[in-house]
Amino acid sequence: MAVPDFQAFMRPILEKIDDGNPHRLSELYQRLAAFFALTPEDLEELLPSGKQAKYHNRILWAKFHLDRAGLLTTPARGVLQITELGRDFLRRYPQHIGMRELQTVPAYAEFIRRNRTPAQAEPTPGALSAELSVGLAPAEQIDALYAELNTSLAEELLTQVSALSPAQFERLVVEVLVAMGYGGSVRDAGQALGRSGDNGIDGLIKQDPLGLDRIYLQAKRWQNTVHSPEIRTFSGSLTYHKAAKGVFITTSTFSEGARATAGQIGNIILLDGHALSRLMIEYGVGVLTRETYQIRRVDLEYFEEL
Repeated sequence: MAVPDFQAFMRPILEKIDDGNPHRLSELYQRLAAFFALTPEDLEELLPSGKQAKYHNRILWAKFHLDRAGLLTTPARGVLQITELGRDFLRRYPQHIGMRELQTVPAYAEFIRRNRTPAQAEPTPGALSAELSVGLAPAEQIDALYAELNTSLAEELLTQVSALSPAQFERLVVEVLVAMGYGGSVRDAGQALGRSGDNGIDGLIKQDPLGLDRIYLQAKRWQNTVHSPEIRTFSGSLTYHKAAKGVFITTSTFSEGARATAGQIGNIILLDGHALSRLMIEYGVGVLTRETYQIRRVDLEYFEEL
């Protein structure tokens, strides 16, 4: 099964520490994995940021909210212990404990109220329900919103790229390649790639700064889907140019047959319009940074060394 949302971990955490003894968080990781019958693949799944396991992140957020509500304490780093209020909640809510139930604790309700943004200060009756039904931990919500913004940005970029002239498209491809570390300088890459006469460019570019390996590249500003015959023709061009690898870029899309053909050949990378626009975002070509948010956490070592 998929990793449950962080609220689903709240009651099981309390159940596992209901004996009143201190329990190490590392022990709970193992016991909760067995409780939810999670597979090794489930446990290894990372957040979109790639910096933490989703499983660990959701347990930590469940622990955070239980702690804020006073249902458990942390007598030492990485150690949890249930409180009398936590035991009372187990009796009062035998099926589920989530943020809605925690808000029956005045101190926790005040914590939630204080941490609302100004726009959330006067929520509508349905807004709180929608908020509490969200199963994503805050870090995951940020990642999800970031991905959504990038998806929208990629669509806008693709519209702009599709409207470029052949000369502008050539300069764009050169700048993307150089930003990725290919082709040497913008001047070198620009000289290596030439117009192909069909709204595209082609040529050999450097794979490394010294030019020891070269890649054959074709980039087409096309509207129609690219099919298998074009990929086979491109493969023949690799042999003609004595290139071991090839990259085929198009502002349109590739058919399933084209992708299958490239997969069978094995040394060809296909980049459609969406992939090109995402590379532009990743390497900062044609985009500006509008806002920067710093997400901070407590520096435990600082306090231990005071």
